[in-house]
Amino acid sequence: MHWNRLLGARGPAAAVAAAALLGGVLSGPTAQAEPRGERLTDLVNPFIGTQNEGNTYPGASVPFGMVQLSPDTGHNTGYDHEDKQIRGFSSVHLSGVGCGLGGDLPVLPTTGDITTTDYAKYASEFSHDDEKASPGYYQVGLKTYGVTAELTATQRTGVQRYTFPATDKANVLLNAGQSLHSTVSTTVEILDSRTVRTAITGRGFCQDTKPYTVYTITRFDRPFKTSGTWSGDKVTEGSKASTGTGRNGAWLRFDTRGDRTVEATTALSYVDARGAAGNLRAEGRHGFDHTAHAARDTWEDRLGDVQAKGGSEDLRRTFYSSLYRSFLAPNVGSDTDGRYTGWDQKTHRAKGFTYYQNWSLWDTYRTQAQLLSLLAPRESRDMALSVLKIDEESGWLPKWGYGTVETNIMTGDPVTPFLTNAYQQGLLKGYEEQTYRALKKNADGVPPADSAAVGREANVPYLKDGFAPYIKGRPHAKPGDSDYDHGASATLEYALSDAMLGEMARDLGHDKDAGRYVARAQNYRKIFDASTGFFRARDAAGAFTGPADPAKSEGFHEGTAWQYQWLVPQDLPGMVGLIGGKTAANERLDSFFAYDQLLADPAKTAREVWVNGPYDYYNADKYNPQNEPDLIAPYTYLSTGQPWKSTDVVHAALTLFTDTPTGMTGNDDLGTMSAWNVLSSIGVFPIQPGTDTWGLSTPVFERVDIKLDRRYYPSGRFTVTAPGTSDTDRYIQSARVDGKDHAATYLTTEEIRSGRSLSFTVGDKPSGWGTAASAAPPALR
Repeated sequence: MHWNRLLGARGPAAAVAAAALLGGVLSGPTAQAEPRGERLTDLVNPFIGTQNEGNTYPGASVPFGMVQLSPDTGHNTGYDHEDKQIRGFSSVHLSGVGCGLGGDLPVLPTTGDITTTDYAKYASEFSHDDEKASPGYYQVGLKTYGVTAELTATQRTGVQRYTFPATDKANVLLNAGQSLHSTVSTTVEILDSRTVRTAITGRGFCQDTKPYTVYTITRFDRPFKTSGTWSGDKVTEGSKASTGTGRNGAWLRFDTRGDRTVEATTALSYVDARGAAGNLRAEGRHGFDHTAHAARDTWEDRLGDVQAKGGSEDLRRTFYSSLYRSFLAPNVGSDTDGRYTGWDQKTHRAKGFTYYQNWSLWDTYRTQAQLLSLLAPRESRDMALSVLKIDEESGWLPKWGYGTVETNIMTGDPVTPFLTNAYQQGLLKGYEEQTYRALKKNADGVPPADSAAVGREANVPYLKDGFAPYIKGRPHAKPGDSDYDHGASATLEYALSDAMLGEMARDLGHDKDAGRYVARAQNYRKIFDASTGFFRARDAAGAFTGPADPAKSEGFHEGTAWQYQWLVPQDLPGMVGLIGGKTAANERLDSFFAYDQLLADPAKTAREVWVNGPYDYYNADKYNPQNEPDLIAPYTYLSTGQPWKSTDVVHAALTLFTDTPTGMTGNDDLGTMSAWNVLSSIGVFPIQPGTDTWGLSTPVFERVDIKLDRRYYPSGRFTVTAPGTSDTDRYIQSARVDGKDHAATYLTTEEIRSGRSLSFTVGDKPSGWGTAASAAPPALR
């Protein structure tokens, strides 16, 4: 972080004041005295993934914050590293979404006259040479206006500081009428000479959705000398309020011929204007410097829970950058007084927990949910309780939720493994039966017509026939994606979720239900086409449909039959049996991963054989490390007696993460890909999402010390060691847990909870470790 810029830009007097402030900050309860060793925040590069459709954002936020204050350059999800202009700094962004979402209230400092309502004409040129970012802080020079902009954040506020040239026409534009999706209606009110309030109603994410409203209040650190609003095609100086369904905003003017800096603090609320004002009072009392230091220290504490030693500087930077992005979502949705807007669009109050929102469940149930259950169990508990509140208040569990609404993006039943994971990790004590009832309703039914949710849309035929049919061109009853458009993959996702719910039902003593769900978990067999040896979509009459070529298959969401064939984590032995046994499975896996080429040149294979393009999901017979269906696939070798190949594939895939703007594998999807990198780098991966099973591969670090919350993990820490691990010495020769030999290729959560160490001995050739049939992860029966 560029603290010389942060503390030294205002001249000698301000520098003295800033130094005094810094001394005060460092004497606080969460501060650490200088000098100190390496700052983990210095290893984080927020620009990773901002190019080639990683769709990350480089701006300022704190872990799980409601506010993500970041520049928008014109890309549909916010920022693209190849763009040359910034059109504003808006308050809401989600890391790695695939469609426009967020971007509410772009704010832009300008100089000169305000003559047009066409906000795009105010966009400023910028250069990456004059741009910097680190956790909780962002800075850029706006060339067009000679302004330096700095951003930082608290949980519910974003703080901006602008250093203008000396002018009597220094402006700040608050654009209420523009976002990254669409605005329905907006209001702007200039309350006094320092305060502006807005209400922004918007909608849309990939497809149309129900509207949501976000309320903002912006407080400046000094009065503006004049102001006005714009609406439609008209700019009105002196106007105090405006409304609009399109162009609408406010502009404030300052005289910076003396003091050249202007600070603005914006608070958000998804409840009402009173909530935004309360959040501003609670979190917006401090100036920019204090807030930026607090944000950095918050991130330092969070990242410090994982201490990775060994490995190159680039490896450490990609690892800690991924760890950082893993903590960006879900996001706080409740105000400081506990109030939040539920999915029934009514105001509720969270009691005993913090309410969270933004649920990319089709993505996060596979990696990020498990990582957070280890590193942030208190927050993970509250996240799970928030999902239960959605069911309680709207009548149904979510699929892909944004803010206060369901978008129904993606397919299958991702909420089940998300919640059963929370249960299996011990996060839902006291809520087990409530969770089970909600999941049972979801697994056995379909939401009514008046519900916004689609749930398991194809459940009626699935429960009757054992598969979700693929019905091409079927009209959508509700906005969003349809399971009928992707019947084959929906069947696999339903069956996976049935298996996880069966485990939970058995644990809770619901034996009859457990038997039913475990039987349904075998429904993956219903779409196996013995004539092709692959899964294949079936139509409403039960006939196999679509191309017989598994690389050109239809009915699979963002993938092909080649990629989805391994999405049977509940019963890999059964799947292996279908395709002819372990020898046949290993031959198919080797082809899928281009294994011979991989051994010769891992990085080249990853980039030239596996990766086709950020949105190129179809017509492929190879592993796609850029998308969710394949995330577990490298660990399939743990079940086929060749665990060393999992390490080979995982380590090759890790080369795709680099310390560059293009260094992300596909969309980050709210931390999903980042969490994959973190877990795979440590060598412990959730191979059966929704259970307590963690597959093992060789770590890329010699030692990783993980600090754990003693309320959930009594040991308080877990250490993974692999002395001498390297590109050549990457094969596990033996493993030990707390000093005792460990022959299995997996751990359980209980072993992590009760243990303190996992140690690997590594070498330059594969060994017999993990090759016995008894070493493989168990099937769920």
